[in-house]
Amino acid sequence: MRRNDGYKWFALSATSLGTLLSVMTGSMLMIALPNVAKDLSASMGLIVWVIMSYMLSITILVPAIGRIADIAGRKRLYVWGFILFTLTSLLAALAQNGVQLLVVRILQSVGGSLIIANSTAIVADAFPKRELGKALGINSMIIAVGSAIAPLLGGLLTEKFGWRSIFFINVPLGLIGTVWAGVQIRETVTLPKGQHFDYLGTALFCSGLLLLLMALSFGGMNGWGSPAILIEFACSIVLLAFFFLVEAKSKDPLFDLELFKSRILAFAYLSTFFNGVARGALIFLLIFYLQGIRSMDPLLAGVYLTPLAVAMMIVAPISGALADKYGSRYLSTLGLLVSAIGLLGYMWLRADTSLGEVVLWQVLMGIGSGLFNSPNSNTIMGAVPAGRRGIAAGTRTMMMNAGMVVSIAMAFAIISSGVTPEAMSALFAGTQVGSQGIAVGVFMSDVRLAFLISFCISIAAAAISFMRGPEPRWTTSAAQAPASEDA
Repeated sequence: MRRNDGYKWFALSATSLGTLLSVMTGSMLMIALPNVAKDLSASMGLIVWVIMSYMLSITILVPAIGRIADIAGRKRLYVWGFILFTLTSLLAALAQNGVQLLVVRILQSVGGSLIIANSTAIVADAFPKRELGKALGINSMIIAVGSAIAPLLGGLLTEKFGWRSIFFINVPLGLIGTVWAGVQIRETVTLPKGQHFDYLGTALFCSGLLLLLMALSFGGMNGWGSPAILIEFACSIVLLAFFFLVEAKSKDPLFDLELFKSRILAFAYLSTFFNGVARGALIFLLIFYLQGIRSMDPLLAGVYLTPLAVAMMIVAPISGALADKYGSRYLSTLGLLVSAIGLLGYMWLRADTSLGEVVLWQVLMGIGSGLFNSPNSNTIMGAVPAGRRGIAAGTRTMMMNAGMVVSIAMAFAIISSGVTPEAMSALFAGTQVGSQGIAVGVFMSDVRLAFLISFCISIAAAAISFMRGPEPRWTTSAAQAPASEDA
């Protein structure tokens, strides 16, 4: 169906608002975690899982929701996601202990999954293929704006009104976003009729992936050879093996395995995962460093965490437009190499490192992220037919979040291996601050080790990105057709 040319911008505004809200909440909460730990008298492990549980749940849910969107349409799911996210924000603000906050954040992840799984597909449906890179670049830029504002806003709200205000502010914004999405978003793609949801495949996939991510998350902390970790790995392998067997015979599978036979898609997804592993723990580690070692309050720490997002905000739309013209392979690979240079710089981080260096390496990583994200998303969304964009976007989010979950778990495991739980909690909650405090030397050594591993993973991600090969050449008619008409 042909669309009014103005609709695509309204669709972009509605989806950007939803993704922006989801990103800002996570970043604002990250900067406030020490205050949350003190106020709720929660252990550091529980507080870390307030962040990780959200990402873990989204990782598991988004592919299934993306598939539902390919069957039932995007708009209804997106609007319901906004409603649920808004309601759970109110409940999170009223949480009285760490367990309540953890449970509400898991519920909130369902709303976040409904938003995230559909936003990229809605944009891909609305824009013609020749403009898709630009649109995704603008979307990435808006997300970067939110990431840049979030540490400052989170620090300010936490200092002036307490950490609960981070969730309270979502309520009016969520109501506005719900109404705007309900009014502006339309179903612009005629989806195939008679499709059925793959309940068995979804159950096998979600349970197998959950066990795998839990094993990866707890393995470093509990020991890779512990019976519980080995059982989780074994069960996850069995469940995922059955999942692929079921998918191969299913008439309407959760994943269209034919799509993953494409070299370009397979390597684009794999580089997304490794990029998440490489940079997922960066903000987590820097919050430890700035508030614990450098004795900064949340607001000042927020100021020093903005260069990453500002650099990404500037570069993302430029790289998206360049991807439309020159392709995504070289831009994505270059972005991962630039990010690797930033991680290399952090391998010499010390308690007395100049703040200028801390900012410089963030800027490089922001430039790298801006160069990678938009072109890589363009590759994925441009390589699938309209009826598979929901699951394609969901899979991309799954790979990215899975990498970030593994990254934070890996960093937490490295640090906890050299510092006692009491010392970590004191450092994290701010009851012990300063560069002469307990176990600081060991802590800084572990942080540098985490950045060394991240650097190596980023180099591997760049190699994988380059190995995807050249992109297919679209015919003139295909390049000029609206995205919903591409076969």
